[in-house]
Amino acid sequence: MEALTGKSPSTYCADNSLYLPSNFYHMSSTWFRRNKKGILTSTEEKKETPDGLWHKCPKCKATSTVKELHSNLYVCHQCDYHNRIGSEEYFEIIFDKNSVKLLFENIVPKDLLGFEDMKRYADRLVDARQSTGLTDAMTVAHGALHGHGMVVACMNFKFIGGSMGSVVGEKISRAIDYCIAHRLPLVIISKSGGARMMESAFSLMQMAKTSAKLTLLAKAKLPYISLMTDPTTGGVTASYAMLGDINIAEPGAMIGFAGPRVIKETIKKDLPEGFQQSEFLLDHGFLDFIVDRKNLRSKLFTVTEWFMKSGAAAVQA
Repeated sequence: MEALTGKSPSTYCADNSLYLPSNFYHMSSTWFRRNKKGILTSTEEKKETPDGLWHKCPKCKATSTVKELHSNLYVCHQCDYHNRIGSEEYFEIIFDKNSVKLLFENIVPKDLLGFEDMKRYADRLVDARQSTGLTDAMTVAHGALHGHGMVVACMNFKFIGGSMGSVVGEKISRAIDYCIAHRLPLVIISKSGGARMMESAFSLMQMAKTSAKLTLLAKAKLPYISLMTDPTTGGVTASYAMLGDINIAEPGAMIGFAGPRVIKETIKKDLPEGFQQSEFLLDHGFLDFIVDRKNLRSKLFTVTEWFMKSGAAAVQA
């Protein structure tokens, strides 16, 4: 300060304020200027930021843009973690372009019991519809896979945890009727926390209802492929999710009935590590195979075509 102003740092004006010369702020601002050539980057040399928002992988914490994630089918490019996606994304992955026709969108859930806990069930339904743009936790579509017709019923976890209510059961029931009428294979993609407690016995009835309807599909010699994704639990696991002609799952998917803590407290024993992961279930015979999302289209086409040809031969015989 003394070198700049000619006064010592302890020099004060008559009103006890610190003395600063008139050009002090001008001189100090030069300390933060980049004057050397090469420090400044021209506009044409700047790297453009990728489009979309950034996404951090829940497993390995690697970052990527949403655009990159979408191009990789929502699978982490570093650790192969399969992020949770909804029906819209699965339909885009499975079906041929511009072949999707949504079915049974007019069926919506109602609060028949007037259920209320921390919040009225009717209000939860309104909030779920507004936040997701969906009518319920199940979306059904008819489309083409390599030019061959197929019906896919996909659960949406963002709609009240993908819980199974009366509408989920009814849509599966109608999807089965539709498949029988049009001689089409059925794929159900499960992603659910189980039965919807707000519908009480109405939700539990869907376990028996869907299981019984699937026997009609089998009698019609039409294939049912069950794809279990993370998570598939509760009454969904205990009914249609495990009743496929072929039961398949995505890598690392949690599949089970009750949670690990509940099971441990019930049987009073330590549980094997990862016993509810799809890899463990495959090793112990509960799954036929695990399919990476990148191979889902080809695997579904191969399996359904084999079943459809075998079914056609059985019907003719």
